[in-house]
Amino acid sequence: MFPLHTGAGGDAITGPARRIQRIYLTLTLGNTLAASFIWGINTLFLLDAGLSNLEAFAANAFFTAGMVLFEVPTGVIADGWGRRVSFLLGTVTLAVSTYLYYLLWQFSSPFWMWAVVSVLLGLGFTFFSGAVEAWLVDALRFSGYEGGLEAVLGRGQMVQGIAMLAGSVAGGVIAQATNLGVPFLLRVGVLLAMFVVAFWLMRDVGFTPERSSHPLRATRAVLSASIENGLKNPPVRYVMLAAPFGAGVGIYVFYALQPYLLELFGDPRAYSVAGLAAAMVAGSQVLGGWLAPRVRRLVHKRTTVLILSSIVGAVILVALGFTRVFWVALVLLALWALVASAGTPVRQAYLNDMIASKQRATVLSFDSLMGSTGGVVVQPLLGRSADVYGYAASLAIGGVVELIAVPFLLASRRQRPRADEYSDSGSAPSPSQ
Repeated sequence: MFPLHTGAGGDAITGPARRIQRIYLTLTLGNTLAASFIWGINTLFLLDAGLSNLEAFAANAFFTAGMVLFEVPTGVIADGWGRRVSFLLGTVTLAVSTYLYYLLWQFSSPFWMWAVVSVLLGLGFTFFSGAVEAWLVDALRFSGYEGGLEAVLGRGQMVQGIAMLAGSVAGGVIAQATNLGVPFLLRVGVLLAMFVVAFWLMRDVGFTPERSSHPLRATRAVLSASIENGLKNPPVRYVMLAAPFGAGVGIYVFYALQPYLLELFGDPRAYSVAGLAAAMVAGSQVLGGWLAPRVRRLVHKRTTVLILSSIVGAVILVALGFTRVFWVALVLLALWALVASAGTPVRQAYLNDMIASKQRATVLSFDSLMGSTGGVVVQPLLGRSADVYGYAASLAIGGVVELIAVPFLLASRRQRPRADEYSDSGSAPSPSQ
């Protein structure tokens, strides 16, 4: 499926660990390909259905609200019933809700129906968030892999970027050749195929689900332990508190760039241009995933990467807000995506090295919840600012909002967790340290 790689420190991933990595990359490839068919044209799809800018970004906000509502419950399912079960439920839920989105577009449905189905879309994604990453980390540790997580997670991001590149370009071109609804149908088909792939390949390794005859009691127990290992753990808590600002702005920027670039390009129906924007983000993800372990080796602390990523990304957004030239905007977009992508695997590795295995999926889901909470608030506000002041101004405002994450990252750094200084050459630190 994928070739053998070596870790950032030169250690080869062999045997069981190599098989785990290949399954992880296969699942990442298929899921991202399915999702990305609509990423380049989603905002245009909503506007074509008759929604205003405010309603379109409010629909996206309901999507992230669904993620907020269901992140922890689905994380508990992953920890209590298994990461494989969670993944399979995600493929089915996301396929059904995507098809409902297509029907809403077909019948020009009222906004409240878009809001309801957007929440269901959020539910579908929450089955994946936390579960796949937790499955990978526990399985790698069980297989004896002791290298840095940045190398494997960065590799996953590279595969994700390649899939996003292919899917977003294909979605934009297909939408222009047919209509805006066809990419949504393609997503449904690929998701159903991924259900079959995951059913045969994915097994919970290095982790035993703790099923209980008292599900509510088990849910409370897992959630309590997750809060103990998450929000009550200072270095983890501060990283989570930074998430709403970085993730909320990132979600808005990704979707706002579609109409913004078409506005600069001068042709509101050039859907392939919107796909090109998503493709450039995807290409930056590939390069960012490759850079992550190498950048990590250049600095002493992981938080240095996270802090610089937030600051540089914010500056680029402000510059993007003052740009009126299409090709300059594309270059800035690529730089923004590259900076964010290079920091993502480092952030993932930092969190995972501070989380215990039994609560890993739930804590990671809670972290995703925090980011989604930012999306619920930030998207409508910046969407409204786009209605009033224009897309360019809303991007610059988003850059200022992203800077609010920096003090929280500095607070996490001041806790001096061992995970902040962990390098690829050593074994993983204990989550309790």
